[in-house]
Amino acid sequence: MGFTINEADPTTARGEVPPPGGLAPSRSSTKSTSLRRRPAMVRRTSEDERRGAMSADGEFGLSRPSATRTQHAIRLLVLIRRCGEQPTKSDPPGMATVVRSELRLQAVDFWLRNPDYLADELITLVESGAIGDTYLDVAERLLNDPEPDLRYYPMPKWLHGAFEPLDDAFSLLETYGLATALRRGTPGRNVEQTQFFLTEAGASAAVDLATDPILGWYSHQVELVALIAGDDVGSRLKDRQYLQTTYANTDLGANIASIADRVRVRLTAHAHADGAESSS
Repeated sequence: MGFTINEADPTTARGEVPPPGGLAPSRSSTKSTSLRRRPAMVRRTSEDERRGAMSADGEFGLSRPSATRTQHAIRLLVLIRRCGEQPTKSDPPGMATVVRSELRLQAVDFWLRNPDYLADELITLVESGAIGDTYLDVAERLLNDPEPDLRYYPMPKWLHGAFEPLDDAFSLLETYGLATALRRGTPGRNVEQTQFFLTEAGASAAVDLATDPILGWYSHQVELVALIAGDDVGSRLKDRQYLQTTYANTDLGANIASIADRVRVRLTAHAHADGAESSS
């Protein structure tokens, strides 16, 4: 039997979760979207987040799922696909995208995990004229909508800023043939640089995530991360993050605290300015 998600299916239309893996048995319909079977890692993560995002009475959006290695792997999957660059002829064959340094990958992971810092960067880009005023509404939703908060996971600060070891999570992607890493230096002792590649299979899995009723959030959120990161190298992204006083003043080993209150002040100032301009 083939597998589809039926756009006319009332279960899907209500936003309910299909059977494991986001796959439902084929039904006759004039509008259906065929899906490849997702890797088991992706299917399990979808189910874990569905359970974690539900309260005792079965309502969504009331409790934060516990952080897991597979959840971290899902973030890396979408980040490498969307915040990576095209491989060159000198790279291994069969690769779809590559992030050239761990500094860049750690920096964009920080923004994906911290919607308040992401919102603040959007406001800064609006003020610089790089993006339109409509992104102020996006920034406000990042602070006030429940879903970004459900996936808020603070990162500890170390010598090079926000940092969390990637090896365990990335090894899951490697196990399923979704990604591979090239390390320059002596593994386990003195690694000078690590490049993170997404395979063609990994790129396909990342695209499929957008259709998952739970994990699809990551595919949409990473678009905002890619927007603010641009083509900046990892060291430049870290420099931008260090401009945040709260980030810069965090003690080594401590979690970087939220700046949501300060971001709300910035948004309120814009709202007042817009109101004054409208009344004049």
